[in-house]
Amino acid sequence: MSFEAVTEAIRRESTPDTTERQRLEEVATTLRARATAAVTERVPDADVVQVGSTARNTWVSGDRDIDIFVRFPPETDRDTLERVGLEVGHETLPSGHEEYAEHPYVKGTYDGFDIDIVPCFRLERASDIRSAVDRTPFHNRYLDRRLDETLADDSRITKQFLKGIDVYGSDLRTAGFSGYLTELLVLEYGGFRPLLEAAADWHPPVELDPEDHGSASFDDPLVVIDPTDPTRNVAAVCSPANVARLQHYARAMLAEPTLKYFRPADPDPLEPSELETHLERRGATSLAIRFDTPDLVDDQLYPQLYKSLDGIARGLDARGFDVLRKTTMAADTAVLLFDLGVPRRPKIERHEGPPVHVRDHAEGFFAAYVDDDSVYGPFIDGDRYVVERERTCTSALEFLESPRLFDVSLGAHVETALDDGYTVLVDDELTDLLEDFGPALRRYFEPTP
Repeated sequence: MSFEAVTEAIRRESTPDTTERQRLEEVATTLRARATAAVTERVPDADVVQVGSTARNTWVSGDRDIDIFVRFPPETDRDTLERVGLEVGHETLPSGHEEYAEHPYVKGTYDGFDIDIVPCFRLERASDIRSAVDRTPFHNRYLDRRLDETLADDSRITKQFLKGIDVYGSDLRTAGFSGYLTELLVLEYGGFRPLLEAAADWHPPVELDPEDHGSASFDDPLVVIDPTDPTRNVAAVCSPANVARLQHYARAMLAEPTLKYFRPADPDPLEPSELETHLERRGATSLAIRFDTPDLVDDQLYPQLYKSLDGIARGLDARGFDVLRKTTMAADTAVLLFDLGVPRRPKIERHEGPPVHVRDHAEGFFAAYVDDDSVYGPFIDGDRYVVERERTCTSALEFLESPRLFDVSLGAHVETALDDGYTVLVDDELTDLLEDFGPALRRYFEPTP
């Protein structure tokens, strides 16, 4: 298929039809009216706005998210905003439950739609925000004024493409492209194809400043200065890997257009025999730490899992166990998985001291070990003192099962969960993970861009 044929097919698939639009508007109208009645009864000067892609006509057919923001006058104190905001949320959405970002809000479903009722402050400028959500109405107004029907279509196509390559979503588990960022990129480059052509040649760090603010500096692979707030990088959450994935698939789509890049699909679960084949073929040692998943929302859980994954990997590398690859996954239990090139080390390790000519430090090192019968040396190698001393752990498994695991940097709730108990699975024992994590393990052992 040609590029135009593929994108036209996706445009038709991703554009909501009249019935879908009417149904969404009916639900949104009902909820806006409920929220307005509830808040103005309590705070007469408050108001209600619908925000997000469903308010801007840029949502992808099948998406069911409606975001209702309850805006309080700027003189409202934070306690009132939170208390009344929750009252309004529960009155608007009686079946909803409370969740927490910078402050609590009500989330739930209504007639098949996923609803957020979020309190915020009504401000004159986004730079005056008192909480992160205060920016959102400004985002909505900025894009609503600039996205015509063609760019709205291209925004939907782009979102579907990012979903298909698994980089859509600004949650901290995905670390990808938010809807707002996607629409800004489409607006900046003038459409889906121009965005792909630009991304294919990006050389990070890529810096875009739609309103020429030119007043902030960021250390991220992709920088898109928020046109409503020059102190913020809209792309700050995007991981380097996801920026690179967009580049890879942009090139692939331009070279050989195909519908498959727009259609996400979970792989089949990895079978035990396939796992055995991978382990034998790789010849590495796979170790997985499994523990009860902390009771946290994903945006709190995954940063802690990633921090723990990195901390343990550094601990393994520092002890010479050579981490080849690592990943984490979570359901009822959580897993930190490592592939190691060197699972065992000798009983001794080399410990270098300072050069002999650095007199004070060199004499201190020599004195510390000269009468220590547990080490080899001190001796001179090159121009410095060296000793060979006994390792604290000779195998990676020994390290992971020892109290030294808790010497590395761990997420606070992950550390507590590990302290309550964990299991280390080695090689063939990973079959115990297949029931809960079969698709994720296929992704791990059969990686693609």
